[in-house]
Amino acid sequence: MTSAPQPAEAFEVGMITEPYSPYHHFTADEWAKFRADTPLTLKAEEIARLRSLDDPINIDEVRRIYLSLSRLLSSHVEASQLLFQQRNRFLSLSDITKTPFIIGIAGSVAVGKSTTARILKELMARWPSSPKVDLITTDGFLYPNAVLQRENLMERKGFPESYDVGAILRFLSAIKAGEPNVQAPRYSHLTYDVLPDEFTTVDRPDILIFEGINVLQSRALPTDGKIIPIVSDFFDFSIYIDADEDRIHSWYVQRFMKLRETAFRDPTSFFKKYAAIDADAALAVAENLWQNINLKNLRQNILPTRPRADLILRKGRDHFIETVSLRKL
Repeated sequence: MTSAPQPAEAFEVGMITEPYSPYHHFTADEWAKFRADTPLTLKAEEIARLRSLDDPINIDEVRRIYLSLSRLLSSHVEASQLLFQQRNRFLSLSDITKTPFIIGIAGSVAVGKSTTARILKELMARWPSSPKVDLITTDGFLYPNAVLQRENLMERKGFPESYDVGAILRFLSAIKAGEPNVQAPRYSHLTYDVLPDEFTTVDRPDILIFEGINVLQSRALPTDGKIIPIVSDFFDFSIYIDADEDRIHSWYVQRFMKLRETAFRDPTSFFKKYAAIDADAALAVAENLWQNINLKNLRQNILPTRPRADLILRKGRDHFIETVSLRKL
């Protein structure tokens, strides 16, 4: 007797026994075993410097999760370089600039993308081959506030339409083409705006980490079959940082309330008005921002991209990784 087809809901991340998932699923302890003899090259004080506000990542979590991930990425980079050489021989090409390996990191606000990106950057830069590793976030590719205000998009900031996708595609295309000194616009979380005429220069890295909430976003297919690239077309590997919605909600509000006591008190901060109100009023603001902006963006645009990732790191209540899902080859 054949079993009945399983509903789509049966293939959620975390259901590790079903046979049809495109992912291998591992508990954190199972995943930790894959680090083998990968050396831990980060010190506790360095990890403390790299982690974001309210992210409790420590040296044990790096050893448990990120050493195995570093080893996996090393094998992917080596395989990519080998394939590049083989294809050049196949096509009888010579004097071809090496193509950088690009890693995309996606996930909700407050879920820990920035910490993951910074930890990986430091670990990979310390591989024995000493690769050049750069990190760019999509924040700088947001339209300036003046444009968002003119287009009535300030309350959609972070949604796909608030980004200059054309600029992102031109940037990644130039990186993949091996062009030197490619510029990425810079962003200030203090002023909550793109910094005019300020750029980060990326000069032919071996590896580029590209981090942002919507980097795995797809788009409607053209009816005429024209080639229209999407951001993830340029990725060699992609990671999605995942957690339950209620946990992300809690982390977002906690972070907002801590920022109210720290960065928001800077007189140049865009959010300085929230430092002047009482705690109850600030909490109400945080809840409103979550419910009407960030939660909507998560449900409509960010979470639907999760199945497009090569690797899904799922966090538990304490912000530590509980399960790892790796796409099958």
